Amino acid sequence: MPWHEVTVMSQRREFVKFVEISDTMSEVCRRFGISRKTGYKWLHRYRAAGAEGLADRSRRPRHSPLKTAEDIEQLVLRAREAHPAWGGRKIKRWLERQGVKGLPVPSTMTEILRRHGRIDPEESRKREPYRRFEYPQPNDLWQMDFKGPLLVETNPCHPLTVLDDHSRFALVLKACEDKKRPTVERHLREAFEIYGLPWRILVDNGSPWSPNTMGEWTALSVWLLRLDVDVIHSSVCHPETLGKDERFHKTLGMECLKTHHFSTFDQVQRRFDGWRDIYNFERPHESVGMEPPASRYRISSRLYPSVLPSIEYEPQDKIRKVSPQGKISFAGILWRIGKAFRDYPVGIRPGEQDGQFDIYFCHQKIKEIDLCNL
Repeated sequence: MPWHEVTVMSQRREFVKFVEISDTMSEVCRRFGISRKTGYKWLHRYRAAGAEGLADRSRRPRHSPLKTAEDIEQLVLRAREAHPAWGGRKIKRWLERQGVKGLPVPSTMTEILRRHGRIDPEESRKREPYRRFEYPQPNDLWQMDFKGPLLVETNPCHPLTVLDDHSRFALVLKACEDKKRPTVERHLREAFEIYGLPWRILVDNGSPWSPNTMGEWTALSVWLLRLDVDVIHSSVCHPETLGKDERFHKTLGMECLKTHHFSTFDQVQRRFDGWRDIYNFERPHESVGMEPPASRYRISSRLYPSVLPSIEYEPQDKIRKVSPQGKISFAGILWRIGKAFRDYPVGIRPGEQDGQFDIYFCHQKIKEIDLCNL
């Protein structure tokens, strides 16, 4: 409609005056460049309310059949207050599981949060969908790592996390005073007693999983191999190999640790325990079909043994005992195996090509040697 925006009210007044003294509506509408329908609208409004009727009315409808009910909006906002890092999809699924009916679609819930100032536009832009490979069954692979330390009074706290790759179930979330092997082994043993043994565990190349960045073996790795649990090291300088656990660390920081300050390790652990329960059993997870991780997790049928199994090898293997210096003698040559295996027997079996041999500890190949490249 070609009303001049700056003088729209004055033009409408002039239009009404000209209509009242003119014989034809069509001619006046033509001069003002509007349709007869628009002309009659303003004339009727003027006759009903005078000059005030010529002002623009709110475009907000009197009745909004599609508007979200106030009680539903309040449920959405209360859910957001309880879980500040959850978006529309998680909140919708969480409320559905509580039996709430008549919920709007996730995009509407997101708009409710945005309208009430509960969404940071900058943070919203950072979130992009991604796809990751996952193992087909629970306990096929566990991912284990330490989250960056947080301060408790003046002491660093090292959160130890263990995540099931298939279900994203958080098996371990412990506030540790150090990152040493006895601490990790104690918490893993507790997890094994409850959930059973996984087939393999993925770790990075730092302590206590490896003495250096080369992914070498440690006493912790040897203990896991004795339990028939394969140890896999992530690629050097590629933390995305542990992507699911890294993403879990980010969620932990946003939903559990952000804005919280702790004076004791017990306070941290109580916070961890409460949030872990919500994460595993209530929080909808996008990667598991908006269901909580517990819906996909099953405990392992492989029980944790009270006594470590004996070390056995194939009949054709050549057995050597690792020296205190971490070496074995084979073909008249000393080969470095690693001090983590000292005093243990290892098995040597032929490799794929002549002159090549694979060295095994229990079921795991730990080293290759080649007599042809001496």
